[in-house]
Amino acid sequence: MTSTTIRTKSNESNLLEEALNQPPIGETANFAWNATPLGIAAIYKGISPSKPPYDQAIKEGEELSMDLSREEKEFHLTEKGLALIFYS
Repeated sequence: MTSTTIRTKSNESNLLEEALNQPPIGETANFAWNATPLGIAAIYKGISPSKPPYDQAIKEGEELSMDLSREEKEFHLTEKGLALIFYS
């Protein structure tokens, strides 16, 4: 069973923002993907939805050969937009 966590602005958020300034490791229809110190980040390309689109990110992650279905997940609102973070 996976859980969802929301973290407040902290040093982790600063690390995330810095990592998101790097070129993405891949792109899919709805997400730009980055490797970050917190885990794999899926940056949503559209307007932030009312509910984080984890299922869509997991599906599109498979296009990049990433199985994110068993990972823990959380989301952050960043300067780049909604970032879904998947980590072990």
